[in-house]
Amino acid sequence: MFSSSQRSKRKRGVILSQEGWQRLKSAQEKAETQINQGIPYTLEELNELTGLSSHTLTKVRRRQKPVDRQTLEDYFKAFDLNLTKIDFTKPIDGIKNIEVIADNQLEDSKTEFPNQNNSQIDGNHEPSLPEGQVPLNSPFYIERSPVEIECNEKVLQPGSLIRIKAPRRMGKSSLMVRIIDHAAQEGCKTVFLSFQLADRSIMQDLDKFLQWFSASIGLGMRLPNRLDGYWNELFGSKISCKIYFEEYLLANCTQPLVLALDDVDRLFDYPEIADEFFGLLRTWHEQAKNSAIWQRLRLIVAHSTEVYIPLNVNKSPFNVGLPIELNKLTSEQTELLARQYDLNLSSDQLGWLLEMTCGQPYLTQLGLYSLWQCNITLDELARQGMEGTGIYGNHLQRLLWTLEQDERLKDAFAKVLQSSHPIEIELLQAFKLESLGLVELQSNQAVLSCKLYQSYFCDRLVKEKSIKSSTANAVSNIKPQ
Repeated sequence: MFSSSQRSKRKRGVILSQEGWQRLKSAQEKAETQINQGIPYTLEELNELTGLSSHTLTKVRRRQKPVDRQTLEDYFKAFDLNLTKIDFTKPIDGIKNIEVIADNQLEDSKTEFPNQNNSQIDGNHEPSLPEGQVPLNSPFYIERSPVEIECNEKVLQPGSLIRIKAPRRMGKSSLMVRIIDHAAQEGCKTVFLSFQLADRSIMQDLDKFLQWFSASIGLGMRLPNRLDGYWNELFGSKISCKIYFEEYLLANCTQPLVLALDDVDRLFDYPEIADEFFGLLRTWHEQAKNSAIWQRLRLIVAHSTEVYIPLNVNKSPFNVGLPIELNKLTSEQTELLARQYDLNLSSDQLGWLLEMTCGQPYLTQLGLYSLWQCNITLDELARQGMEGTGIYGNHLQRLLWTLEQDERLKDAFAKVLQSSHPIEIELLQAFKLESLGLVELQSNQAVLSCKLYQSYFCDRLVKEKSIKSSTANAVSNIKPQ
């Protein structure tokens, strides 16, 4: 995590203090809410507001390299603030550099030294209940290097495609927002779209779906809806969509356009729509090799499981571009996260937590948050997990409800629970269980993903299945008089 110490150099100029950065950030967020419809300013927009170059703005926001005082005054003035003495400080010599959590988080992270347990919990960074995406400025996001570096480099390449695969709650959305934040700071236009937002009726008709998709991207770009002028029945949905992007959306965007498409595996339940749409994405990616306007488009595609629908190998976007698989947290990353929560856990305690959660980021975050917030013991945390109460209660109950809606899925998972070694189950059920984070797939065999699930689901699924089986046997043995 930590780089080797470097010879200190005499530094000139000033950097933002923590107080100054908080004042500036609050004023900027207020302006974004009141003037910019709640949409964060891009570096290009900040350049227009402040008169400062993107490079200079980045230096100011990162708060590592000094700038002249006039630069800070110009930045503050853009948001109706006067620079005061408490807003800046001189660089401190002799501080060791650290590998930062992410480029955009330099602005909020504190300098940390090896072998010290510096708490990240203060008035500005007090932990909140882990739910969904980890906020951009949160010190509780753990970088899984070199993933972030590879993605940040790839997204700036013309016509690039990044595909992220990981089960739910593994950090796909948190990674995506960091990639697009980095792209925005480098001057790209960015749009984040989750396919969970599409109504079920839209997913059943290709024309409706492609119109919804095109209009949603335009909305994210803050462009008026012009579908009527470009959609043509004679050409069909796919060509109309291509024309809309080529002649309207991309034509009205002089910057590179980064589209982050989350939850695309929702389309797997609609194979006909999926085949056409994914083929369209692949075509756009291929056209970027020869077309300048399509080189402006960069795609980030995230899904929770393997593609379990048949796709023509030449039409699939899942066998091109940069593949990213998010791994579970290591013991070192878990230890770092525990320090962020100001928890001083022994190696045995960390090992126990890793065994229970198997390093799944969401489960690990929940456990550490509960230890910090509720001041409970690890034994109590384990008991709550087994009973489905406490911090894990809602998550476990939602998974149980999901399983109970699909008898075949529930039976498949019960088989995994009863096996002490990886077993083969029906492929579709295996993929669905993997997407829920309940199992890991090793070749074509499934194994339980973590001990927490074994503790909770064994009583509820395996015993229930045994009782039903015993009842059925008893009934079959009853002979008519």
